[in-house]
Amino acid sequence: MKEASGNEEEKIFIKLSFDAGTLVLDPAGKILPPVLAHLAVKDERIGLYRASASDYAGILRICGACGIEVEDSAREYKKLPLKLHSSHTPRSHQKKALENWKKNKGRGIVAMPTGSGKTFLAALAMASIERSTLIIVPTIDLLIQWEKNLREFFHTEVGMLGGGSHDIKDITVATYDSAVLNMEFIGSKFGLAIYDECHHLPGEVNRKSASMCLAPYRLGLSATPEREDGGFEVMEKLLGPLVCRIHIHELEGSVLSPYITRRIPVILSADEQERYTSARKKYVSFIRRHNIDFSAKDAWSSFIILASRLPGGREAMKGYLEQRSIARYGKSKLAAVWKILRNNPGERIIVFTADNDAAYAMGECFCLPVITHRTKAAERKEFLEKFRSGEYPVLLTSKVLNEGVDVPEASIGIVVSGSGSTREHVQRLGRILRAKEGKQAVLYELVSDGTSEISVSFRRRQHRAYGNYQYNEVPVKELPDEKTSGEDA
Repeated sequence: MKEASGNEEEKIFIKLSFDAGTLVLDPAGKILPPVLAHLAVKDERIGLYRASASDYAGILRICGACGIEVEDSAREYKKLPLKLHSSHTPRSHQKKALENWKKNKGRGIVAMPTGSGKTFLAALAMASIERSTLIIVPTIDLLIQWEKNLREFFHTEVGMLGGGSHDIKDITVATYDSAVLNMEFIGSKFGLAIYDECHHLPGEVNRKSASMCLAPYRLGLSATPEREDGGFEVMEKLLGPLVCRIHIHELEGSVLSPYITRRIPVILSADEQERYTSARKKYVSFIRRHNIDFSAKDAWSSFIILASRLPGGREAMKGYLEQRSIARYGKSKLAAVWKILRNNPGERIIVFTADNDAAYAMGECFCLPVITHRTKAAERKEFLEKFRSGEYPVLLTSKVLNEGVDVPEASIGIVVSGSGSTREHVQRLGRILRAKEGKQAVLYELVSDGTSEISVSFRRRQHRAYGNYQYNEVPVKELPDEKTSGEDA
């Protein structure tokens, strides 16, 4: 009779639970299996192991592959019988994005232009996965838009977290701020997490909305997911890789409105040029004297530190701010904006500036409504509603309308000033691309000639959306006057 060898491999067992935004791993025998050692650390206070909640799916996959039995009391999300009610038929780019995302086990980032149906894609993903879903958005405006759209898509109540609301349901929309504050309590309640404008996620605070959530299915949505600070790697770790990218030019004229971009160089007045040259000289002399290389990663921080400590630093900082202000908002830019407004009566126009002061100054000059981060929610809602109806044909803004505003009626954008960020410029273009029958979108970019704005403009147009085939430069003096048709602008 053959005796038992006594060295047969015992079944490994582990318990999982959710605690304050983390996973607690309780292995049998209190020894963590080596295959999980890279994901968890021992918490000496409780004698067990903790892992990031975002590693929930990875832990389950490892356990399944290694034959480790799991008692899972961490997940609290539900399987939902979601039925999508919509007259829309998924377009080819949405089908492609959904298919690629599902092939990657329901994890990943989709890059799609503004106006190409990211919300509908999210609804398709929700209907496919059928799990409790949390949608995280950056603004109150988007919170309200998503709640309305999802309620119509699924004929069900949708919870809201943020903007004074604290209503958690099987489908809930939350702002990034509110999600971070509440994730330790709700991080186990959702099987699918959707991050709208996911380029906001890598921030030190915002990323907690993903790391403290155990949702095994994750979808990141953005028109411009790239970041220059290493943040894209953070998104990949928390959401999955880029599974699909759809470019603006692929959808132009079908899903998106046809568009052209026009760069208008404007000339500073003699007085402005003199002040600009004087102010810039103080700034440039200081950075050259102290060998500050602005191609280096931390150059701006170095400039601020040195300017606060060294002789001539205060004058250099004042010079920097003054030359920037003159370039961003000179008299010729004001005249160019007025000329464009006069030549496009009846069109919905959004005017973008880099700062609030310029937006308010222009609003006062033209007697036009202004939306900035200071604008109260009720007033912002009123302005947008009147803009959609045509009662207010023009809106002035600094940065708050760069993203998250659904205004199909807008057909003209005027960039008075902005940063060198490609993302910002593409987002501003996206505000005027939502399709409408017969619409021709135009983005005007005003650039002060002979100033640092020339290089800023070059940097922000390093995107295929601004290819030469759709870009032309028009001197402001050649813009048609009030009585011409504008066809040669």
